[in-house]
Amino acid sequence: MLDAVRARLTDSGAEALLVTAPANVRYLSGFSSPEDGAVLVTLDDAWLITDDRYTVQAGEESWLSNQVITREIFERAAGLLEGQTLAVEADHMTIAWRADLERHLNRPVVTTQDLLRPLRMVKRPFEVAWLREAARITDVAFGQVVDATLRPGVRELDVALELERAMRAEGADGVSFEIIVASGPRSAMPHGVASHRPIEAGDLVTIDCGARVGGYHADMTRAIGVGAVQEPLRSWFDAVLAAQRAGVAAIAPGADGTVVDAAARDLLTAVGLGDAFGHSLGHGTGLDIHEGPRLSPRSKDTLAPGMVVTVEPGVYVAGTGGLRIEDLVLVTDTGGEVLSHTPKDYREVG
Repeated sequence: MLDAVRARLTDSGAEALLVTAPANVRYLSGFSSPEDGAVLVTLDDAWLITDDRYTVQAGEESWLSNQVITREIFERAAGLLEGQTLAVEADHMTIAWRADLERHLNRPVVTTQDLLRPLRMVKRPFEVAWLREAARITDVAFGQVVDATLRPGVRELDVALELERAMRAEGADGVSFEIIVASGPRSAMPHGVASHRPIEAGDLVTIDCGARVGGYHADMTRAIGVGAVQEPLRSWFDAVLAAQRAGVAAIAPGADGTVVDAAARDLLTAVGLGDAFGHSLGHGTGLDIHEGPRLSPRSKDTLAPGMVVTVEPGVYVAGTGGLRIEDLVLVTDTGGEVLSHTPKDYREVG
């Protein structure tokens, strides 16, 4: 892993890299409090740098044998370098941080962007295992909560709270993101996080949730009818489900992100719903809930075995409502393995 980082580092014209983006710090070190740490990588060594609140934790968790305990990360990082050209992560380091670091170095840094992105897109076996477990917990929690909780008069927020409780009880470290429960006209909001709105009979409720386990994020969405759902939402559900299944079927090693996106998007366009599907079909997930690869009309990514992506078409019309259906999918040597096992066919509860 570090050798791959060093190879990309050399291509950037630098001899050392200071990693400060939390997900990248955890990826390189295994340290579970990466917001309070950094990793310094040179051509022949690597250090985890954190402060004295984490001395024991860093010793237990990090697979980097070199650990520096300090409250002055930039000063100590500069002291470990011997005149090497240092690269930093431009998409995370602030202007103020950069100025402080350059003051300690007494020379300018080189900026890089997405240096670790292609490495993180292909999951290591233990990362796939964490994502499988996160998806399993998400399925268990969803199954426990929806039939017992989703009914007229219950607030969206109450459903979200029960989902989080069930995920934690099943072993999750927490939730992957603020849980989305969008009912009635609020279902036209792709990211309509749970509100105090009481769910009503006839609502088609979009629930987007995921468990976080070992730092890795699951992501799944289902749309459930609370009683009979009327047109046009009932027909939209069938269209979105067909598009979602087409997107999953298009997952394969060597497939371009644009092609996978089109497999779903073209079906919605054919039934007049293309303009109501405004976001991309999917994204990678891992130590960040949104990471590469992307499945979109603008994607430049090609799928490879070991990547884990979401497939999540949706339709949203202001004043009427909408829905989304989403699975987590592992790219295999022969196609895609769906990690989300909660049924996604149309159903009614309450």
